[in-house]
Amino acid sequence: MINFVERIVDLLEKEIKDLNRDEINNLIEIPPDYTMGDYAFPGFSLAKIFRKNPALIAQDLANTLEDPCFEKIEAKGAYLNFFVNRELLAKEVIEEVKEKREDFGKVNVGENKPVIVEYSSPNIAKPFHIGHIRSTVIGDSLKRIYDFLGYDTISVNHLGDYGTQFGLMIEAYKNWGDRETVEKNPIQELVKLYVRINEEAKEQPELIDNARNWFMKLENKDEEALELWEWFRDVSLEEFGRVYDMLDVHFDSYRGESYYSDLMPAIVEELKEKDLLVDSQGAKIVDLEEYKLPPAIIIKSDGSTIYLTRDVTAAKYRKDTYDFYKNIYVVGSQQILHFNQLVAILDKMGYDWAYDCVHVPFGMVALEEGTLSTRRGNVLYLEDVLNKSVEKVQDILKAREEERGEALENRDQLAKQVGIGAVKFQELFNQRIKDYIFDWDKTLSFEGETGPYVQYTHARICSLLQRGNFNLEDDINTELLNKKEEIDILRSMYAFTDSVIDAHEKYEPYFITRYIVDLAKIFNKYYNSTTIITDDLELTKARLLLSYGIKNILSKGLELLGIEAPMKM
Repeated sequence: MINFVERIVDLLEKEIKDLNRDEINNLIEIPPDYTMGDYAFPGFSLAKIFRKNPALIAQDLANTLEDPCFEKIEAKGAYLNFFVNRELLAKEVIEEVKEKREDFGKVNVGENKPVIVEYSSPNIAKPFHIGHIRSTVIGDSLKRIYDFLGYDTISVNHLGDYGTQFGLMIEAYKNWGDRETVEKNPIQELVKLYVRINEEAKEQPELIDNARNWFMKLENKDEEALELWEWFRDVSLEEFGRVYDMLDVHFDSYRGESYYSDLMPAIVEELKEKDLLVDSQGAKIVDLEEYKLPPAIIIKSDGSTIYLTRDVTAAKYRKDTYDFYKNIYVVGSQQILHFNQLVAILDKMGYDWAYDCVHVPFGMVALEEGTLSTRRGNVLYLEDVLNKSVEKVQDILKAREEERGEALENRDQLAKQVGIGAVKFQELFNQRIKDYIFDWDKTLSFEGETGPYVQYTHARICSLLQRGNFNLEDDINTELLNKKEEIDILRSMYAFTDSVIDAHEKYEPYFITRYIVDLAKIFNKYYNSTTIITDDLELTKARLLLSYGIKNILSKGLELLGIEAPMKM
């Protein structure tokens, strides 16, 4: 499709010699209302350049500029407003609908550049709880978005399968564990052991010393420690896999922290050779004062490594293996300092790709009675949340069957699509950085700006297309799409690509979530005010084609969020 913003930049670049293309592009705005144009350029920014009143600058430019892509270019106050040629807009959008079909709006921004997205990354031997959903669904959505925009995306589940916590688990199991009991209900039983050792350690601090010794044994490849650790890992992955299947989330790599244990000595040696390690009370640190950051521990005083050591090693491994364009970490906002230190260390090591490592933080989830904590046993299992959502939808569908007196096709499948989609949509509807309290009623509500609302709109259009015998191969007169509501829909459809690009640039899936809610609202308003299947066959074809385009965008938007789009509801 024609890039109208680029056309504006082309026009203004000839008249404004003191600003480059990027500077002009960054100043272009989308007015709050179409009566003020499709795009606007503020004259304020040119006052110093032209030494004139901004309103006069806007008027002079309006008198000078001309382009067939725009019906008019006019000055309103200090703003230069551009009104897109509606016939050209309709032609461009509808041609793309027919040509790209389900891939409407797809552009190759990424040019196959490799991008790593690390997300989910739960700790083994601990529950996959509601707190993990944010990293999981935000990361999965970003992976889908980057794929759609032409990047070669690698999804990584950096499992928390190493560290002193496993010393605690081994010590707890050796004291109170029973293999047969754990095998029957792995995660729940391992969590009980983890909670117990943290409670017992308050009265018996020697348990913590024993746990540290077990972790040192694990680092030194002690046979018993390794055997127990591998067992914890295997039973955890089996449990996690069931939840990932429910969420339709998949990974290219499950390389966790443990994978890098044999690679860490080389990184520590490199830090020594580059004279970056400093002794500090028996520990080895990197001084980051020049970055205005606290010192970063690399080797603890007992000789063991920490999470940061493994992350430095993992970043180097990923660059060597994938030569990434970006290495994205979807990890909670409590880890901002950690990732600032990681990037600073990589930069201090002389790696010019250090700042290609990007932390995408998000806010935390709390229960109404307090913050989630495995240590205290205050946990809401994600699998339980998903199952409860599916059960709620089952109840709604059963009630609908009784009202209609007929059974729904694929009710079980539909309940999963809608129930799990509702939970995901709720997670992705607001800016990721915001903290929130998990609330069952809000999460499982099916009214208003929700996933089920968008899914229902998609299903409604599928039914409409079937009733109207829609055929994409028919000759269709796009000039018939000239109602104000239709032009507004075409404008909104044109903006789909921009919403996806914004989501990828700002690492914010909510741009897509909000976009498809708005598009669904616009269509439903149109559907309720306009007869789409009419006695006029040509008009019907045009309106069905418009509906088909909306259906594909809603379907693709949901797919980019990791949510299915049912054909019937």
